[in-house]
Amino acid sequence: MVIGGDVNGGVGDTWPENHQLAAEVPKKRTGRKVFRETRHPVYRGVRSRKGDKWVCELRDPHTATRVWLGTHPTPEMAARAHDVAALAFRGKSACLNFADSAWRLPRPASTVAEDVRRAAAEAAEAAAADEEERSIRSTTTTAADDEIDDVYSSCYVEEGELEVVDLPRLLSEMAEGLLLSPPPSYVESCNAEERDWWLWNN
Repeated sequence: MVIGGDVNGGVGDTWPENHQLAAEVPKKRTGRKVFRETRHPVYRGVRSRKGDKWVCELRDPHTATRVWLGTHPTPEMAARAHDVAALAFRGKSACLNFADSAWRLPRPASTVAEDVRRAAAEAAEAAAADEEERSIRSTTTTAADDEIDDVYSSCYVEEGELEVVDLPRLLSEMAEGLLLSPPPSYVESCNAEERDWWLWNN
């Protein structure tokens, strides 16, 4: 399997970078009134199944048959699978779900349905790994942000507390306290009482 080549061209060719994106092309209304809409609102070639699964299939323009590209847990995985098949079948005229699909996705060995399905499955698995990595990074970042917020909260002083503490006056009183003689200790006080008692009794 080759990364980033043109099935219709030679092995050394690369996917053209400028492709039409599905997000830039509004979808046509299906016209169905009885059945519930299952198409993804943005991703082309992706439909929901049973509410929590996403399926993808694409028509092969050479054989006029639909190529099944599998059932996936997320719409992003199904959308990546679609892009692999779209590039394989339509080349430069492919409408892609992601701008980086043209150079990022694996290229099937041929336009045979089985080869296209294999490359699509590989692209979907790579998309799942990317989503998991992003989720881990997001969780780590959130935990770090919470820790920083806790530090700030522990250092934060309410405005009302600042009003209660008169800082200039506090510093002045502390300075005056340094100029005063220290109070007599408990031992010195006891010794003075003993001396007074001895003088009165002699």
